[in-house]
Amino acid sequence: MPSIFKRSPVLVTGGTGFLGRRLVERLLGQSRNIIVLARQPAEDLVRHGVRFICTDLADADAVRAACAGVETVFHTAAKVGVWGRYKDYFQVNVLGTRALLEGCREHGVKNFIHTSTPSVVYTGGDLAGADESLPLTTDCPAAYPLTKAIAEREVLAANSPALRTIVLRPHLIWGAGDPHLVPRLLASARAGRLRIVGSGKNHVDMTHIQNAVDAHLLAESTLTWSDSRAPGRAYFITDGAPVVLWDWINGLLHALNEPPITNEMSLRSAQVLGAACELAWRMLPLSGEPPMTRFVANELAKDHWFDITAARHDLGYEPRVFMAEGMAELVRWLKRKAESESTAPFLTQ
Repeated sequence: MPSIFKRSPVLVTGGTGFLGRRLVERLLGQSRNIIVLARQPAEDLVRHGVRFICTDLADADAVRAACAGVETVFHTAAKVGVWGRYKDYFQVNVLGTRALLEGCREHGVKNFIHTSTPSVVYTGGDLAGADESLPLTTDCPAAYPLTKAIAEREVLAANSPALRTIVLRPHLIWGAGDPHLVPRLLASARAGRLRIVGSGKNHVDMTHIQNAVDAHLLAESTLTWSDSRAPGRAYFITDGAPVVLWDWINGLLHALNEPPITNEMSLRSAQVLGAACELAWRMLPLSGEPPMTRFVANELAKDHWFDITAARHDLGYEPRVFMAEGMAELVRWLKRKAESESTAPFLTQ
């Protein structure tokens, strides 16, 4: 990393989340001057000199003001999920991003790194070795991909010599400390809610948390190159080695002494169930997320893995944490976590 970055102020939205926090920790290791926009401060980060602006992306005035004096914005915050009102996702993912871009232009921010998702190119079919030539989705049965696609389009359109923007699409971020993907997966498995949807042979890409952080730091560095092709472009980010989804899930369960997932459901049955659940959740006062949606059914059954040639070429990105190492670390972390909890849930058959 060039020395000019050592003291440049950066703003990290969502800096207390899984990706955002790991990014902040790495930036601290580079002696960066860091501001985090989040709902609540993290006291340990405050003790290390991180300044917090406590608000959320729905407060456009506060979001725009947070960009003052900043050279780089890492926008990792988003409303994530497979269910919920479209307007709630739009408020955060589109209007929040729009306010950040406005703040960047108002305050002369130079670099904008936007964390997107591969689901912005959702088609409902298999995505096998897909690259960045795919169009952004306008037809998806979930609000998250639709609103992230709108936000991504605006970020790319905002690129200019004054404000250089780049979009990263990490797929299924995982690793020790994950508060989302793996805990939800284990909870569903233990509750008996998981079913192998489709053939059980679909391949998916994943992105280890350290690889995702690497990509964000490389993106910032690349934006400063006078001959860089990266500004105004989007890039898929993965571990570069797709896994068979259900083999990976059952491998994790086996490592934790959990029974494997063996019950099966056809994709068509899952789609019908998902549509019925969506209707029930819309019509009735039901809380939480439906056990199945049409979007989830497709994600569980279809291939979704991506070509990262562009990221390798333009960003110098190369995955450095691979599945065997990352999985061993994840299992150790999960076992330590279980031992520290009174119920040790995944040790209970």
